[in-house]
Amino acid sequence: MDPTRSAALELVTAVLERRRGLEESLEALPAMDPRDRAAAHRIAATLLRRLGSLDAVLDPLLRKAPPEPVRHILRLGAAGLLLLDTPAHAAVGTAVELARVRGFAPFAALVNAVLRKLAAQGPSMLAELDCPRLDTPAWLWKSWGANARAIATAHQAQPPVDLTKHRPCPQLGGIELPNGSIRVPAGTRIMELPGFAEGAFWVQDAAATFPVALLAPRPGERIADLCAAPGGKTAQLAAAGARVTAVERDATRAERLRANLARLRLRAEIQVADAAEWEASEPFDAVLLDAPCSATGTIRRHPDVLRLKRPRDVSAMTQIQDRLLARSARLVRSGGRLVYAVCSLQPEEGEPRVAALLRHGGWRLAPFAPDELRSCQQAITRDGFLRTHPGLWPELGGMDGFFAARLIRL
Repeated sequence: MDPTRSAALELVTAVLERRRGLEESLEALPAMDPRDRAAAHRIAATLLRRLGSLDAVLDPLLRKAPPEPVRHILRLGAAGLLLLDTPAHAAVGTAVELARVRGFAPFAALVNAVLRKLAAQGPSMLAELDCPRLDTPAWLWKSWGANARAIATAHQAQPPVDLTKHRPCPQLGGIELPNGSIRVPAGTRIMELPGFAEGAFWVQDAAATFPVALLAPRPGERIADLCAAPGGKTAQLAAAGARVTAVERDATRAERLRANLARLRLRAEIQVADAAEWEASEPFDAVLLDAPCSATGTIRRHPDVLRLKRPRDVSAMTQIQDRLLARSARLVRSGGRLVYAVCSLQPEEGEPRVAALLRHGGWRLAPFAPDELRSCQQAITRDGFLRTHPGLWPELGGMDGFFAARLIRL
């Protein structure tokens, strides 16, 4: 049995039937060769990313709906044939074998017949579809408004990987982005790059660097980074010379943050605590709140978000964000700065959360000016908020979706 396809089937089943996250499901897999593991993740992520269009080419070839596990096997075969350049004999053969091994031998002939037809007809069928629209749940497409097609088109492909440098290091083989990040191809083995062990860089999407850049930390400032793990923004703040207190509620994630900072040879005080309840002995010059959110801005890296999130999840997150903002407001000194950020494309998690805090009084909005972010001025809205989305920098491979706002305590 092909261990890669078998593991991919486990991942897809976990996400679509048990509603578990893809990364969580990957961690739960039995021990296997790292290359097989990575390949299984890639296959599963591709299927989740392109689920709508895969079903659209499979459905006309099926007289009636097969059992859900058989449908997953067909989707895996279709993803291999149409999206991953798997040779037809391999895509069909591994799918048929998977059906037999998993106890669906009576459907092996069906899998064989459907995928053979798809090998011949599938490319032309796929070319006729509006794939970005089919692969995007209707509620998300509607919520993204005029940017929906650009965002959904960017979600079609596996994204590149961005690195933030803070020490000189040998050529990393990528391209330098306008903000100074280094972009390397998807699938790059980051830990094998020169300078990784020496702490010359860390992985961080270009858009994720913008909130700290707009906070504009100064050497010696006391800054709290709330909900800090895995630590890219903490590292940015520390590298700028700030005295950073990083607050993270999850002990495991806090250890990862500690390890990342140790590799980078950067210092920060790490507090394992719930930021919604954490108290500080004295107020900070600035606070960065990168709040928990729906994470729809990271769909291109985490396509399971497309299949797991529901509108009610966004509503639930806004309540958490309001609690965290209220607590964050108590940690800032008079005249100090608060930057609120979320890796979300959903309007409800952006401007309305800022407005809710402002209604309590004691704060004023400090709009971002376009020249504060010269590398991506188009990400600054008319009202002075940061709003990035995957359709920006299309010629360079896009970026994650972020919202950020800056407030000053009166």
